[in-house]
Amino acid sequence: MVDFEWYRSFCTIYKYKSISEAAKTRMMTQPAMSQHLAALEAEVGETLFIRSTRKITPTERGKELYSQLAPLIESLENTTMSFKMASLPTQSVIKLGAAHEFFSEKILPQLPKYNTCTLSHFGTAEQLLELLKEDKLDILIMSKRFPAPGVEYLKLMDEEFVIVAPIDYEIHEFDNLKLEEQWLSEQKWISYGLELPIIRRIWREHYKKRPEIRPVHIIPNLHMILKAIEIGMGLSVIPTYLLQDSLKAGKTKVVFKHLKVENELYIAYQLKNKHLPQFHEIISVIRETKMD
Repeated sequence: MVDFEWYRSFCTIYKYKSISEAAKTRMMTQPAMSQHLAALEAEVGETLFIRSTRKITPTERGKELYSQLAPLIESLENTTMSFKMASLPTQSVIKLGAAHEFFSEKILPQLPKYNTCTLSHFGTAEQLLELLKEDKLDILIMSKRFPAPGVEYLKLMDEEFVIVAPIDYEIHEFDNLKLEEQWLSEQKWISYGLELPIIRRIWREHYKKRPEIRPVHIIPNLHMILKAIEIGMGLSVIPTYLLQDSLKAGKTKVVFKHLKVENELYIAYQLKNKHLPQFHEIISVIRETKMD
C-alpha cells in the first residue's frame, strides 16, 4: 500500500529537482527522503527520476504522475487548512519583512486591508531570512530563494529595473553595443552598494562582461537614489514601480530602454505557520499586489 507521505516527498523532489533540497524543505533527512522515493518507484514499478551527479530529472512517467498528484495534494492541504481554521489559535501580530522601498510602495498601502496587527522589519534578503529562521519574522518578501529547513517560497511577481537619468541629461544614441557600453562607463553613476547590485546584472546580461565603472556616490536607499538622479547627480538603475511619478513629473527619463533586467520576487514563510487564518489572509492580500 502506498504511503501518502511518499507522494508528498515525490512532489517536493519534483518541485526542487533535488533530493537534498526536498529533504530540507520537509525537515527530513536525505536518506529518509531517498527511501520515500525508492519505495514509491518500487510500488509503481517504474523509475520516476533520472539521477545525475548534479541534479535529477523527471522521466515521462514521473511527469505524468506529478501532473495527477499535485492538484490532489494541494486540494487535501487546502481542505485541512479550512478544517483547522475554526479551531487553531490565531496570531495577534504578523511579523513582516521586506526591503523598505518595496514595503513603502507596495505593502504599506495594503495594510488597511489586514484584519490583524503587523510588526515590520527592513533589511537585506540575507538579514531578513535569518530573522525568519529564528521565528522573528512570519512573512518575508525577497528576490532570492535560499534553501532553508522549514521555509517555503511562493512566486509573487516580477520587478523590472531600468537605467535612469535626469530629465535634462544629454544622451548619445549608438548603433554599436561596444560604443554604447563605453559611453555608459564614462558617466557619473550612483549605486546602492560598492558591489554594484543590479548595475552588474545589466552589464552581464547585455554586454556579457563586468562593469568597469566606479560610482561617485553610494546610497543604500532607492528613494534617495531617485532623488539624487532628479537633482542631476548622475545615473543609476531603478525599479520601474518606483519611477512612475518621477517620469510623469518630468524629472527623470529612461536611458536606452532596451537595457532592462527583471528580478523575481518571492513570499517566504515558515511552513509551520501556513495554516493559521491570519497568515493565510495576509498572504492572499500580498499576492493581490500589482506592479505598475
